[in-house]
Amino acid sequence: MKEKLQAIKEKALDRIANSENLDALNEIRVAYLGKKGELTEVLKGMKDVSAEERPKIGAMVNETRTIIENKLEEVKNRIASAARELKLKTEVIDVTLPAKRNLIGHSHPNTVALEEVERIFVGMGYEVVEGPEIEYDYYNFEALNIPANHPAKDEQDTFYINSDIVLRTQTSSTQVHEMEKGNIPIRMIAPGRVFRSDEVDATHSPSFHQVEGLVIDKNITFADLKGTLAVFAKELFGEQTKVKFRPHHFPFTEPSAEMDVSCFKCGGKGCRFCKDSGWIEILGCGMVHPHVLEMSKIDPEEYNGFAFGIGLERIALLKYEIDDMRLLYENDIRFLNQF
Repeated sequence: MKEKLQAIKEKALDRIANSENLDALNEIRVAYLGKKGELTEVLKGMKDVSAEERPKIGAMVNETRTIIENKLEEVKNRIASAARELKLKTEVIDVTLPAKRNLIGHSHPNTVALEEVERIFVGMGYEVVEGPEIEYDYYNFEALNIPANHPAKDEQDTFYINSDIVLRTQTSSTQVHEMEKGNIPIRMIAPGRVFRSDEVDATHSPSFHQVEGLVIDKNITFADLKGTLAVFAKELFGEQTKVKFRPHHFPFTEPSAEMDVSCFKCGGKGCRFCKDSGWIEILGCGMVHPHVLEMSKIDPEEYNGFAFGIGLERIALLKYEIDDMRLLYENDIRFLNQF
């Protein structure tokens, strides 16, 4: 038995010394120390050894196991250390090189313009309200004083789902929903996508965005409207911006007006940007028509208010001096990266 243990030890140590990788060492461990390994087989044969010899043989087996385990650990550490050294030599990292930057996107010009408009009006105490893009004809037209066969309906010829449901042509329909709730006073803006049957060109699209505003309260005058929009223009285009109002007609409001701002490019002197007029048309507005209030169950003798509508793309085009509206929708990364 002693000679057998000596032979097992010498053979194991020789194989360990000639091992070149960790997989080979693991195979040796299993072959000699595993459940079916050679040393385990020796222990199973202890029943055939006399009682006097068992302690000696047991001690020899344990000594042989310890020697093999120690040698395995020694060679394992040496192989691992050599592999680590080789990896450090072959995988050199130049820590002075600049790090790789992640390509992080940013807001679209329309979104930037909308956030600026919302910031201005929220700062004046307005609430931002959203409404459905698929709307009833009643809310999109009739409740805004545009009955069937009204000429304004032809101007906004749009996309009908059926005779009663339409893709909204203006976010003013959201204002009607808010008025019907009866929670007065109302100070709100309604941004969102609208749809009209327009041909695509540099200034038109069948789908674009609006920001409609509405104020309903007691004793609201046109002076309140002018003051509010003057503050808005100065916040958006600069403190030196002036505004002027030209008479116009909108079915939803009476009286109605178009508002122009002094050209922020030339200061009102006249340039290519303002077509030498010194003024740029920016939005439509007016006092809410009494009949519109009545249809929403609001007493026009007690309450009145004003409304205005801004084309969001127009704000973006002016603010960033973009000549063609189509650039906003083409998803050309070379264009969008400029913002």
